[in-house]
Amino acid sequence: MKPSIPQGTRDFSPAEVRKRQYILGILKEIFEEYGFLPLETPAMENLTTLTGKYGEEGDRLIFKILNNGLHDKKEEAKSKLNEEWAKMLEKPYNTPKVTERALRYDLTIPFARFVVMHQHELAFPFRRYQMQPVWRADRPQKGRYREFWQCDADVVGSASLINEAELLCIYRSAFHKMKLPGVVVKVNSRKLLAGLAEICNAPDKMMDITIALDKLDKIGWEGVTKELQQRNIEQSGIDTIEKIISVTGSNEEKLRVLEQLMGTSNSALAGITELRDTLKYHDALKSNEWKSELQVDISLARGLNYYTGVIVEVVSNAVKMGSIGGGGRYDNLTGLFGLKNMSGVGVSFGIDRIYDVLDELKLFPENLDITTQVLLVNFGKEDELYSLKVMQQLRTEGISAEIYPDNIKFDKQMKYANKRSIPYVIIIGEQERAEQKVSLKNFVTGEQQVLSIVDAIDILKGT
Repeated sequence: MKPSIPQGTRDFSPAEVRKRQYILGILKEIFEEYGFLPLETPAMENLTTLTGKYGEEGDRLIFKILNNGLHDKKEEAKSKLNEEWAKMLEKPYNTPKVTERALRYDLTIPFARFVVMHQHELAFPFRRYQMQPVWRADRPQKGRYREFWQCDADVVGSASLINEAELLCIYRSAFHKMKLPGVVVKVNSRKLLAGLAEICNAPDKMMDITIALDKLDKIGWEGVTKELQQRNIEQSGIDTIEKIISVTGSNEEKLRVLEQLMGTSNSALAGITELRDTLKYHDALKSNEWKSELQVDISLARGLNYYTGVIVEVVSNAVKMGSIGGGGRYDNLTGLFGLKNMSGVGVSFGIDRIYDVLDELKLFPENLDITTQVLLVNFGKEDELYSLKVMQQLRTEGISAEIYPDNIKFDKQMKYANKRSIPYVIIIGEQERAEQKVSLKNFVTGEQQVLSIVDAIDILKGT
């Protein structure tokens, strides 16, 4: 049988893992600068924890795990299982007789579940970051996978918009350190979107409008119009939506125009105030060296049900890839699990898409895949034993070193070092062993010199 992996998943070579670690390392450093603590949760959650939290479309993309022992049931039990299975095939339906668990869809809902379970152990506001894979039963395509990593930062237990401003700064700082060009950090408010539904005389259609707007980048305004019509939004309402999302100008100019156009809606005015205050805090925190653009975008919707306030999404205009990050305020998320009045806000980094963008633009630092700094050539017998002692001295000094394990032809050992991009090779023959020295060859310059072990260590430490 020809080996393969499931569609929408990938293997990562050592070089690719090093590049991913580069991204995660930058984010970890920034998160901890901002006082966030690390957290991990299980790959699978109870199905009841996940369903009903992501909207109708999100629920369809949850990977459900079948219960064990379904094939061992007696005839009567099998008949009932067949009935349950038929229901699952007809429409989205969950039954503990067939499935009780699922792979996590994102990191936010598991985080809310964790907070509720450990509320008496945590100091609030609780600031956590989390870097783990998630799974979605989506159609695989460029930049969209069924298994991918998310990297989240959340603050729960505080309603202050300072948190939103800091998370925006985290985005800008991270992409500045990655030297990623053309980054646009878009912000909006779900309250403003609720106000949009109100002035369209469709206050109960807020989610329908949001789901349609969330597809604007993919299907264009014509496609959104058709979807709004299918969701029974009146033409006058569709015209109003088009007028609102077409507002241009600076962030403040947009907010002033929106106040005029949407002033009859208290929800819209509350959203505008949130955005204005968030921008004010952000301006007090921002660094002038950050090049990312912060943009109020009224068409930004973020289709997930649990957002209630400011929402954010990040794209790079340098590569056509879709969003590389997003998040927002969720006032009632822990309330889903019984813990009321616990507001939170968080953002997520799309690690896989960020990787693809950096890779396409060739922005990863050179030599990330170099793990071994020096290879000791193996000539066997006494030279081999002496090389082992030298290697241990190098490792004690914090120098990554390995010895070729087999006494094979010298050329083959050198080809191995070259293929691995190992920058230095130590050659130890009878003369070097007799003098308690080593021959150190620089693979980049071709220079080779006989040195004491101490001098060789000094050179290797200086590289």
